[in-house]
Amino acid sequence: MTQNPALQMASGLSEGNPFVILFLCVFLAVGLLQVVRPQLLWRFNRRLQTGWVRDPDGTEPTGRGYAAQRVTG
Repeated sequence: MTQNPALQMASGLSEGNPFVILFLCVFLAVGLLQVVRPQLLWRFNRRLQTGWVRDPDGTEPTGRGYAAQRVTG
């Protein structure tokens, strides 16, 4: 019995590297966090900006900016 090549590829990926699966899960979690609560990521980003941005608080979006960010993803 011959299998579909796409099915063979999909079954081969299930035995893949666990680090790839972990990376994809973290990537998905950060993406969901970006849509649901972007303020949390912005607070983390603020700490990264303190060395080279004069006023990190001045670059934070307003409430409307966060709403637009949720709509656009």
